Amino acid sequence: FHCFCGNTKYPAPSLLQAEMVKSGSELSEPHPLFCDLVMNYSVADRCAFVKKTPDCSMEDGFINYLELAFCLLPPNLTPLTIFLCIIGLYFFFFPPSLSSFCPNLSAISSSLRLTHNVAGVTFLALGNGAPDIFSAIAAFSHPHTAGLAVGALFGAGIFVTTVVAGSVALVKPFAVASRPFLRDVIFYMVAVFWTFLILYRGTTTLGETLGYLGLYVLYVVIVIISAFIYNRQKYSDNTSVQNSEYRPLLPYSESTSQILLSSLNPVDNRKWRRKSWKWKVLKVLKTPLEVLLLLCIPVVDPDKEDRNWRRPLNCLHLITAPLVCVLVFQSGVYGNYMIQGQFPLWLLFLLLGLFVSAIVFCSTSNDCPPRYHSFFALLGFVVSAVLISAAASEVVSLLHMLGVVLRLSNTVLGLTLLAWGNSIGDCFSDITIARQGYPRMAISACFGGIIFNMLFGVGLGCLVQMLQTHADVQVEPEGLLTWILAGSLGLSLVLSFVIVPLCRFHLGRAYGIFLLIFYVIFLIIALLTEFGKIRVT
Repeated sequence: FHCFCGNTKYPAPSLLQAEMVKSGSELSEPHPLFCDLVMNYSVADRCAFVKKTPDCSMEDGFINYLELAFCLLPPNLTPLTIFLCIIGLYFFFFPPSLSSFCPNLSAISSSLRLTHNVAGVTFLALGNGAPDIFSAIAAFSHPHTAGLAVGALFGAGIFVTTVVAGSVALVKPFAVASRPFLRDVIFYMVAVFWTFLILYRGTTTLGETLGYLGLYVLYVVIVIISAFIYNRQKYSDNTSVQNSEYRPLLPYSESTSQILLSSLNPVDNRKWRRKSWKWKVLKVLKTPLEVLLLLCIPVVDPDKEDRNWRRPLNCLHLITAPLVCVLVFQSGVYGNYMIQGQFPLWLLFLLLGLFVSAIVFCSTSNDCPPRYHSFFALLGFVVSAVLISAAASEVVSLLHMLGVVLRLSNTVLGLTLLAWGNSIGDCFSDITIARQGYPRMAISACFGGIIFNMLFGVGLGCLVQMLQTHADVQVEPEGLLTWILAGSLGLSLVLSFVIVPLCRFHLGRAYGIFLLIFYVIFLIIALLTEFGKIRVT
């Protein structure tokens, strides 16, 4: 990793150089500056510093939030900047595109005839962990934000294994399945220890990166074998429940224009009447974004009788979906790309989309989906992945700006805001599942999801960076806080590995309270370390 200042290239400054700059010491040779030093300058000089410092350029996002904070907004509006960050994080953490991501994954799994076990630990795990995965890939793209990935993955891991698992035990005490529990804890401990070694060495090679992905493949194989050996009870899915309450008594066929208009309406009238006014206000605010996503992302739902076939809208998707991928992928870098310097790439995709859309529209009907309808699930999956990746890049840029303004390290931002944002959905869903009488399913989801996030988050993040730079990935831990985070996560796993078998695999309320207290103590120690109250002498 190098920084460019004018026409001169200097190596990235070390932590010692950064401290010397903060203290006003002089170095014997010129050196570039960290963007984190902007708060050491006067208010009048911060905008010029941000514009001239290469480390402050946010190339992976559509918006340079540092220039927004220090150049466009007055200094007394810093609280407004933080508030805008929180609002932006909310809409990026819970993008409506996730509502189309999971049905398409389910349709792909059904088309490939995957078993529920394989689909659960592959495609469905990707659907649940998509924000974590893409946030990690975006954070690993630059060394100065790699701490966000490490903090988020470790922070989400300790949050899920303590707060979520403890809440499940408090809501519904139960006896956990011994073999799956030990299997998941062992695999997660191996993944955490492997990541700890990479942080200790400060670098990772291509072989280690492929080993991360191979470890998850081994985990999937063991899950399949375990399901085959220990779960011999077969479930038949031959019964299907059809809702005839709202089915019309006489056949009714909508026109093409009516199908298009109804498909673009994101509001369910029956649901609208039941919900509170707060939900309605939030729905109104999110409706424009949801309409845009409906225009861009095809959704194939295997649970519906017609698999959600909407002929006019699906034909429109053949035009808009490729166009969105070209304009959004890698923050729009291909939006201005010219083929041989003369023909725009986006225009080529537009013409091809129009041609294919016309063929599909003329060869299909409104009532019956075509045989190749599953292709739209793959197209929707790709577009959703591109949009979620773009949203994850914006989240990382927002958090980096927030860390600069509040003088917080990337690690503490990752283990708090990013980890909480990515895990809060899992927390509520797992607690709801436990209340419904399925605590074993909830505790399995706790460990299965974070194993996928850890192995694929680090593995894919480092692999993408290696393919771009053709060099090993350098990961610099941000001081004592990183080791406290890794050590706390490892300690919580070891304690669960020892305590749960001693309790004969019964997770009671005492165990849940213990996990919650453990997380509170960890969070206090982490924050005290961040603010310099705990140091290594």
